[in-house]
Amino acid sequence: MPAVEPDRLAGLLEACAALHRQRLCPRQVLGVRMGMYAGELLGLNLPQSDKRLLAIVEMDGCAADGIGVATGCWVGRRTMRIEDYGKVAATFVATQTRSCLRLWPSPQARDLAWRYAPGAGSSWEAQLLAYQLMPPNELFCVRPVDLAMPLELIMGQPGGRVNCQSCGEEILNARQVLVGGKCLCRSCAGLAYYTDSLPSVGG
Repeated sequence: MPAVEPDRLAGLLEACAALHRQRLCPRQVLGVRMGMYAGELLGLNLPQSDKRLLAIVEMDGCAADGIGVATGCWVGRRTMRIEDYGKVAATFVATQTRSCLRLWPSPQARDLAWRYAPGAGSSWEAQLLAYQLMPPNELFCVRPVDLAMPLELIMGQPGGRVNCQSCGEEILNARQVLVGGKCLCRSCAGLAYYTDSLPSVGG
């Protein structure tokens, strides 16, 4: 079996570049290859049109788009979650079997890139070219993992809606938090990513 399926890879990279004004970068390639490899390891035919795969991606940006193109996992479809650790890494969860694999680039990948693209004019170009050619077992590290919370809690419950008993705002997908017997949004429960600076407008 070939290390890379050239025609399939080329099509996915073209689709990914289209999201970035037709510009392709090494992280997009890593994302696409990572998604392809995850599907191979988990025995899934990707990109998906259903919700057999959940991708928990550890950074936003180019790599996340590459993973989305290769897997069919997207934030808007609720099959991709961003846990921004600033790492080009992702955990792929087969939702039917609950198998979980975390993938990340091999620490040696950048140095190995020169072996696969000896004529490259820069390290960036070497990575761009080599990451398309390297066998996945050289390009990535893989480790089985367990989720820290039930899959159902991560994916949420579509259709559910409640109102926060403090601010009154609507909460979707079972993202409410119970504090002292009250149903609160994450902000009112003290888990906000922002602080208020001005009075609210509207409402």
